[in-house]
Amino acid sequence: MLVPIRRLALAFALCCALVVGTTAYADSRSASQHALGVSQPSPTPTEEERKLAKTRFAVDAGLAAGATYEWIVKPFKAGKFKKGHHGRTMALVKAGLAGAFAYNRLKAAVANAEADPALSKALAPLTAGIEGLKNLPHEFHRSDSPDATVNSYQDAITKVKDAGASAGAPVQDQVPSPQQLMSSP
Repeated sequence: MLVPIRRLALAFALCCALVVGTTAYADSRSASQHALGVSQPSPTPTEEERKLAKTRFAVDAGLAAGATYEWIVKPFKAGKFKKGHHGRTMALVKAGLAGAFAYNRLKAAVANAEADPALSKALAPLTAGIEGLKNLPHEFHRSDSPDATVNSYQDAITKVKDAGASAGAPVQDQVPSPQQLMSSP
């Protein structure tokens, strides 16, 4: 089926108009805020953010720990990642999603920890290790034996839990639903 050129041109023109319109709106909005003297949010956390920082940290780190244990560590210990195992592909897909979810939640936990001085100090040495988890979900599919990948996740989660406990924010595993795994940004 050939699509008439008029339809393609119309669709292209509409897309361009939407992009230009939204860009112009965003620019005019920031310019008007600047002209009115509206200040940008300050990087220092508010009192409420400081008060809830430990709770938010514990929830995000708990979700990351729960996802790691439920969909990465448990299947690994059960041998579901080995070649030839029935259901290996599905286990690897779930592990990849769980890895991306855990990375996302750990990044959120670190962002929440910045509002609390004790948590921020405890997590400072771990940020590089958490950043290192970024590409690990892809490693599940590439390697025949994902031992190192599973161990990397386990180590990062253990260190984050220990840092939280030392700063007064104990982390308990919370297993996210499959819908939460798939909806993580």
